[in-house]
Amino acid sequence: MVSVGMSLDAACLLAMALEGIFYGFSILMFVGTIWTLTYKQRAQDINRPMIVVAILLLIFSTAHIIVNIIHVEHGLVTYRDTYPGGPVAFFADPAQKTLAMLHVFYFLQTLLADGVVIYRCYVVWQSVWIIILPSLLWCSVVVTGICVIYSYLQVTSSSMDFFANLLGGPAHWVTAYFASTMATNGLSSGLLAYRIWMIERNVSATRATKGTMMPIVRVLLDAAVLYTVVLVIALICFLCSNTGEQAAVDMITPIISIAFYMVLIRIAINRQNRTYTSTNETEQSALEQCPMQVHISTYAHDDSTPAYGIGNEDRSSTLKAEP
Repeated sequence: MVSVGMSLDAACLLAMALEGIFYGFSILMFVGTIWTLTYKQRAQDINRPMIVVAILLLIFSTAHIIVNIIHVEHGLVTYRDTYPGGPVAFFADPAQKTLAMLHVFYFLQTLLADGVVIYRCYVVWQSVWIIILPSLLWCSVVVTGICVIYSYLQVTSSSMDFFANLLGGPAHWVTAYFASTMATNGLSSGLLAYRIWMIERNVSATRATKGTMMPIVRVLLDAAVLYTVVLVIALICFLCSNTGEQAAVDMITPIISIAFYMVLIRIAINRQNRTYTSTNETEQSALEQCPMQVHISTYAHDDSTPAYGIGNEDRSSTLKAEP
């Protein structure tokens, strides 16, 4: 198995740069998520579990990019002249501790994001049976992810080719891991979007307000597609022994956060729009139901009395208008 594409040291440098760009977007999305979850919300109405998940995703993605910077700095600067074979050999070694830490944070990010999607499926469907298969797939992600990290640490080959070092156990586990996480996220997101679409179709004819949940369905599908496309690219590059796999894998961690924040922001905006619409319609209904009184005072002037209102009689009549 021979690597194709750019050299490993250049690929890892490009991967770190691309991850930094997407990480910057994820920071902006995180700020937007916290704002939409807490703005004008009472303390008891704030969705604390989702805030905790958003913070954990930020922590994992931040830790990942920090370790990635350290990993690239070790290969290109610290051990450039001392590691046998130079930077290319350093980045081709799957047993590097910093590389293992990168896989751990990516693994935790994947488990958290997929677990939240499965939980949403359970909440929307209100059935344990519907999440049995996604849960089994999630368990396969756990098993294959642990095996990937362990098999990487057990590699002893000193080949200058990263993919040649993964021949055998690690390569099979990596392929299984990508396939498991794609199946888990795709199935869970599909079930969630389908259920919301069915609810929307059933209640659209009888809904009193103009709100709709279809924007949430579209964002769910967009987030799932974004995540799946990057995973497919990473898997194809890995199977083809293309060094572009390094960049694709490093971009997945911030993209997971971005996809999660997209859904949270859309849900929060949709909830606020429904609340605003419902409040306006309630106020309008109350105004229409309240009786309206219009008082009209008529002042009559008696010709036999002096002018300027001295000694005038004030005869008042009241008109009551009912809606």
